[in-house]
Amino acid sequence: QEVGADGGQSAFSAVFPKLKRTLRHRTRPKALRDPRLCTAADMSSSVRDAAAALLALVAGLCTLRAGGQGFETRSLSGKWTLRNDNASLAVPADVPGCVHTALLKQGLIQDPYYRFNDLVYRWIALDNWTYTRTFSLPLEFRQRQKMVLVCEGLDTVASVSINGAAVGNADNMFRRYNFDVSALLQESNVIEVRFVSAVAYAAQRSTAHASYKVPPDCPPPVQKGECHVNFIRKAQSSFSWDWGPSFPTQGIWRDLRVEAYDVCRLVYLSTTPSFDPVAGQWRIEAELFFDAVEAAVARVTLHIPELKTQNTFEAKLQPRMSRNAFLLPVNRVRTVSCGWGDS
Repeated sequence: QEVGADGGQSAFSAVFPKLKRTLRHRTRPKALRDPRLCTAADMSSSVRDAAAALLALVAGLCTLRAGGQGFETRSLSGKWTLRNDNASLAVPADVPGCVHTALLKQGLIQDPYYRFNDLVYRWIALDNWTYTRTFSLPLEFRQRQKMVLVCEGLDTVASVSINGAAVGNADNMFRRYNFDVSALLQESNVIEVRFVSAVAYAAQRSTAHASYKVPPDCPPPVQKGECHVNFIRKAQSSFSWDWGPSFPTQGIWRDLRVEAYDVCRLVYLSTTPSFDPVAGQWRIEAELFFDAVEAAVARVTLHIPELKTQNTFEAKLQPRMSRNAFLLPVNRVRTVSCGWGDS
């Protein structure tokens, strides 16, 4: 929250009852309630809940600075159209989802896990697939200072375009991608996500890497899997494992949305607990990443009511991405929950 902003305490009240209940039920037995005996792993569950609450509150900072109306989001999850490389197949597809689930839902394939269907349907992973949909944005949304396309999960090698213009590329299913689309969005828009076969991509990367060998080239023959999985940032088990078949699918497996704002947006927040043996005190390092339209100075209050811990910090926001890290000492007069045991 921003200190002095109206409604700040009501925001805390709305978020923290759940956190208080969680902490209350995670208190250790009285005989073991010595915070020095807790490990960072023990404390992490309580801190994670606190981080979720802090995230909700700090995210409001940019909105409060803009008079309460500075941030909007439009999810693009829902119904898309999916087609293969030569357009011989075109079917409706759900997002989040993948090629296999879309084909199965349309009755074009049977249960992939039945008998040897993993081999029968190997052609799916060898083809290239494209997701397409249209969406509209009202004038008020498009009048924001900045608009960003946020892709939470693209599996895996993809190129993204809006209204025929290239937006960006992806090659890692585990990370989030943010693309500035301020100059591209109109009232009516077409978005296209083109995926390349993960199997073909991994093979190409392996061939191009000639300086030294990266074993193993392929899984054991009994697994009937695909090769060169170690050359792609994709779930390794999707190329087969000793406990499962090979389904290196393609798709949009997490939310995809457009975020619009006038001042800034909170891109990422993380918390790391640590114990200072000299001071005999737990501390929480909060790391915040903001994407700001312009330079600004803000005050951020981090507050954990259950532990009667609160402090206010100054955050310096630079245009585009900026990082701020704060160290929050946990109140020593309060019992620290170690995340396990009965109350």
